[in-house]
Amino acid sequence: MLRLALAFLLALPAAAADFPTLGGAAPVVIGHRGAPGYLPEHTLAGYELAIAMGADFIEPDLAITADGELVAMHDDTLERTTDAEIMFPGRAGGYAVSGFTAEEIARLTVRPTGAASTTRPGFAPRSDRPLAVPTFAEVLTLLSAYEQETGLRIGVYPEAKAPTSEAQLRAIVAALKAAGRGGAGGRALIQSFDLDALRALGPIQAEAGTAIPLVALGAAGRRGDAFVLEQRGGAVSLEEIALFASGVGVSVSRGALSAEFVAAAHSLGLAVHGYTLRPTSQVESDRITAPLIAMGLDGFFSDYPDLTRASVDAWAAR
Repeated sequence: MLRLALAFLLALPAAAADFPTLGGAAPVVIGHRGAPGYLPEHTLAGYELAIAMGADFIEPDLAITADGELVAMHDDTLERTTDAEIMFPGRAGGYAVSGFTAEEIARLTVRPTGAASTTRPGFAPRSDRPLAVPTFAEVLTLLSAYEQETGLRIGVYPEAKAPTSEAQLRAIVAALKAAGRGGAGGRALIQSFDLDALRALGPIQAEAGTAIPLVALGAAGRRGDAFVLEQRGGAVSLEEIALFASGVGVSVSRGALSAEFVAAAHSLGLAVHGYTLRPTSQVESDRITAPLIAMGLDGFFSDYPDLTRASVDAWAAR
């Protein structure tokens, strides 16, 4: 059932050319943390910009607060991307997301990192909290409103961030189900580096009556004749991954990613998504993306979704 669900999700409108992907459709473009090459990561403004730039999915990393609310945040602490140290100076116990309530985190502003800015010429976010730390509920509401206004279907691709917990996993499933994204046509995927968490999602989803496809994260690897997913704790065979997941998310800059790895994954019904593309020009984007498309990758996490979208479209038009 999960294989069919993922095939449905990947069957997006594509250009005329056939792609060497699992289903022959164009690779999906995933706004990695939104559009952090342009606007602060994991903000409503960044997610909305990614959608406007042609992303098929947005990717909110999810952490859980002291009072059990899911918020979009990559790190398990708040200092790198927010003004937490200014808003809560000398906070006893530090700045772990899990040590703050949702109400406290709602007071914070996300700051740009790298080449990003707080504004984008010609882009006006609709949210009245464009650079706040959003809850997962707010992200899902943004998607719903956008879909109702435009008629487009935009996917959501949350990552259960470490430290994962049963409460976090149940909250993710419950939120997606409540948003109408718990079934085969729900346009949602759940990803994690924590394979035990993905395994635990099996019974959680069975109890909830959902069928959200799961994606295991790591690096492509090979052990003799076997293709594996490399993780910090060791290597796991693709055959084992296929028992509980519908896809793998692999690094494009480390590991042993190859056309043979992708073919092995596809033979098991596993989609392959590559992370993370960070081109700073269209020429660079085309150069990086073309060989990955030729390998058969089914999607790309990108900090610059407009450039990656254009590269995928250009490959189709050849």
